[in-house]
Amino acid sequence: MKRLLVFFFATIISLGTLFAENVYNVMSFGAKGDGKTDDAAAIQRAIDECSRKGGGQVLFPTGHTFLAGPIRLKSGVDMHLDVNATLKCNPDESIYHLSAFGANEGEGMMWIYADGAEDVSISGRGTIDGSGVDFMGKELHDSYELKPLNGPFDPRPHVLTLIGVKRLSIKDVTIRNGAYWTVHLVGCYDANIDGISLMNNLKIRNGDGIDLDHSRKVRISNCFIESGDDCICLKNRREYEKYGACKDIVVTNCVMTSRSCAIKIGSENMDSIANVVFDNCIIRASNRGLGIQNRDEGTVTNVVFSNMIVECQLWSDVWWGKSEPIYVTSFPRAVGNHKDAGWRFPKGAKEGRCGEVSEIYFQNVKCYSENGCYIGGDTEDKVNNVFLDNVDLVMQKKTQYEGGVYDKRPCVGEGFVKGKTYGVYVDNAKNVKMTNFRVRFQKSYPFETYAGDIFGVKCE
Repeated sequence: MKRLLVFFFATIISLGTLFAENVYNVMSFGAKGDGKTDDAAAIQRAIDECSRKGGGQVLFPTGHTFLAGPIRLKSGVDMHLDVNATLKCNPDESIYHLSAFGANEGEGMMWIYADGAEDVSISGRGTIDGSGVDFMGKELHDSYELKPLNGPFDPRPHVLTLIGVKRLSIKDVTIRNGAYWTVHLVGCYDANIDGISLMNNLKIRNGDGIDLDHSRKVRISNCFIESGDDCICLKNRREYEKYGACKDIVVTNCVMTSRSCAIKIGSENMDSIANVVFDNCIIRASNRGLGIQNRDEGTVTNVVFSNMIVECQLWSDVWWGKSEPIYVTSFPRAVGNHKDAGWRFPKGAKEGRCGEVSEIYFQNVKCYSENGCYIGGDTEDKVNNVFLDNVDLVMQKKTQYEGGVYDKRPCVGEGFVKGKTYGVYVDNAKNVKMTNFRVRFQKSYPFETYAGDIFGVKCE
């Protein structure tokens, strides 16, 4: 018995020692954690040592705020933030020099990033704070002003930019107050985002929640996301075209609020977005609910939205969308939509074209909105085979903004379709089928603005 006890305690001590050897406390590498000193160099030393020795946990201990400039994550590293530990973005704009989009330096810089790493994770009950408001201009009634660019540079840092990472996990942490995009996965393979709270300031423009860019085999689940711009967005940016299609994506059990589009596919899409499922999600107080906004030559196919509650309302024109709970579109991108059109159109082209959107399914979706659904393209073949099954739309008026408008931006020509409101407005689309589609009204809704349940042709 004595031998067994000795063996037992020896084993425990051995395991404890082994565990301790794989934990790299950033304070042991010189981090102050006082919220004033820039701890980036110390944090980077801990990450480098952890990765060099085969991997482990880089620990941010509880009760401290670690102010930091740019940090590069590396293979084998679990960046772990204990409860009440905060990693806070240094608001000094002059220290951010690495563009989030390579040679395109006009759309933000990188703060926490990885490039080509494997087996990377971010975990714990602590907080990553992007100091977003510190990078903004004057606060307006509906948003913050954006500061003028410093020449071609936009110094606003993206919170997480993870490029070409294989086997990625982001779990349980709170990420808040991003100044630009918050979690940007570029060309990532086998990624899992689970149980995070992503809480951005709803007045910050371009404050996307999670952007999946040319990424594959991604699962997002059990997340709470509030963001001024899109909560979850799938896309294929031109700067990263070498990574190929964005496909095989599953999103489940999330709750979202957005001033733009809660769930969006597009608008940047120069490749293919395919095999996507959104299931069991709730959307509250968003400018647009479920959106496919194809504006480039890429295609979107095999997308399922199921078991959703979608609540939309109108916000100002600063934000794209006009309270459309369901939105499926393909229109050519506006010429001159961006200061540098070279990043918006194929190389050498001065204008673009839009690709096909097809095989899109909406099943068991309950909508509350000031506006109806919008489905359309520049030609009838661009948007086809769209199926709405058991979709219930409750029309309600919640704001004083003008109704009867659908938003096509960013597109060539007029950005708005104006008139009365329909349950579904089908504008140049083919083979749109509806089964058990119902429209009801709350007392607050101005019935004189409602024109009918369905508008359009090629609609069954």
